[in-house]
Amino acid sequence: MNTKFENAMMLMPDKGHSFKVVRGTLVTSKDRIVFAGSDEEFSQYENDLKEDALKIDETIDCRNNLLMPGFKNAHTHTAMTFLRSYADDLPLQDWLTKQVFPKEALLREDDIYWLDLLGIMEYLTSGITANFDMYFYPRTIARASIDAGFRTVQTSSFNNFGGSPESMEEDYNFINNMGSDLTSFIIGFHAEYTTSMDKMERVASLADKLKSPVYLHNSETRREVDECLERWGKTPTELMDSLGMYKYGGGSFHAIWLNDNDYKIMKERGLYAVTNPCSNAKLASGICDLKRIIDDGIGLAIGTDGPASNNALDFFREIYMAAVLQKLKYMDAAAVPADEILYAAVSGGAHAMGLFDCDSLYPGNKADLVMIDMGRPNMQPENNIVKNLVYSAAKDDVKLTMVNGKILYRDGEFFLPYSPEEIYAKANAVINRMR
Repeated sequence: MNTKFENAMMLMPDKGHSFKVVRGTLVTSKDRIVFAGSDEEFSQYENDLKEDALKIDETIDCRNNLLMPGFKNAHTHTAMTFLRSYADDLPLQDWLTKQVFPKEALLREDDIYWLDLLGIMEYLTSGITANFDMYFYPRTIARASIDAGFRTVQTSSFNNFGGSPESMEEDYNFINNMGSDLTSFIIGFHAEYTTSMDKMERVASLADKLKSPVYLHNSETRREVDECLERWGKTPTELMDSLGMYKYGGGSFHAIWLNDNDYKIMKERGLYAVTNPCSNAKLASGICDLKRIIDDGIGLAIGTDGPASNNALDFFREIYMAAVLQKLKYMDAAAVPADEILYAAVSGGAHAMGLFDCDSLYPGNKADLVMIDMGRPNMQPENNIVKNLVYSAAKDDVKLTMVNGKILYRDGEFFLPYSPEEIYAKANAVINRMR
């Protein structure tokens, strides 16, 4: 499928982590962007191709619309859609142990497939083109992602209550050799507080064997860090580093309660901090220090966390919260500019997930893009489009979401293997069975 987007405004990288808007044409061929530039440059591009010119299957008029790279949801538990609005208004430990873990024990493998499709639908409406998922039955998650045409990177939820390094290695090899570039797997585990020392040591050995980064929930709450210090005399970041966990990089989901040495380790090891501002605010876990992370040159990405703790998979709400909470934390309205937040949402997340060809609209990159309706009142006037996206945009502004060169969502319609009604019915059946 070859698609031409004409009369478009395109959000392109500029110096550093800033952006510029280029007006012109973008062309995708199969799963890649093959051209993005001005109309004058496109005329020259067509002339250079001559008889080898692409046969365009569809031309989309983007007048009054903006093309931008898709958001990368760099930390989530997609299939937790079944617990949306089921276990709320509780602190993290009570939420996990009294509500979430007992219900998760009742999940069946087939449940995950349908719950994942429901989450993917919500991702598409929010302009998300890839997610970094941590949940059960990773091969089923991979199958759901491939069937939907959506891009999913996974890491393991292994801990004392389920899984093993051996099964993680099997999943790693199976998923990374499925023959689809829509799915991949990175080594990881749930968290220090749910995983024994011998198991963490085995994860570190496996990461070394596979030369894989490692991701985990890290320093999400003050209690987590305090108890880790009591057990091991080290923070979670210091402990993982002492185990050789970060030899090939990786990162921390949440990364709220870090000390000076934690930031130093993250910088030296090239780790990513993945912030989840809405979930952290809702669970009263704290506010991740994005300003320090950026100032220290640590990689930053943004995630929604799961739909049971957020409860929405809405990336516009996420980037708004990421920006404004820093201003409140520092009591400084200039703290962390909009460009840095948008960069973390599209490019930083891609890099954290190993998706280095999904981070911008450059030709040669994957055709993972979103079209935003700029003709809506909340997007006018166009004084600063980046700031409009971070501070005033909403998921209702998403007109089209394309992943791997295929349009999966357009003007309220989904192009998936099942109808919305069938997916909703299957997802509701899961929680109804457990009541």
